[in-house]
Amino acid sequence: MTPPIRYTVRFNATARDLYNLYVNPKLHATFTGTPVKISARPNSKFSAFGGQIWGVMLYTDPGKLIVQRWRSTHFEESDTDSILILKFTDEPKRGRIDLVHINVPKQDHDGVTKGWEKHYWRPMRAYLKKTNPSAR
Repeated sequence: MTPPIRYTVRFNATARDLYNLYVNPKLHATFTGTPVKISARPNSKFSAFGGQIWGVMLYTDPGKLIVQRWRSTHFEESDTDSILILKFTDEPKRGRIDLVHINVPKQDHDGVTKGWEKHYWRPMRAYLKKTNPSAR
């Protein structure tokens, strides 16, 4: 079994704004620059990066928590789904995302680990710098 992927990242936005960036398909597509289908509704399907990742929203607590069953094109058919947990927390003058991504198969672990920074954290920072949705 591979080790969990863990990140704690901070942004100049509220926890609710960060949550909305992730679950709002228009905002998600804007900051990642790729097509996405996503909804905050539990049991709804999602896909991102032109179908390179997909899964199901297992649980959402608006502004606070997202739990997804998650796969990518690099998973083998025999690989079990991974589980992604995103916790959103307000800190003084900023918001924090704590990510835990478990059960990512060996052949995709390095790519997914690096992919969070490359495809999410950096573009999200750049988007927030331009739009600053919740300057405090």
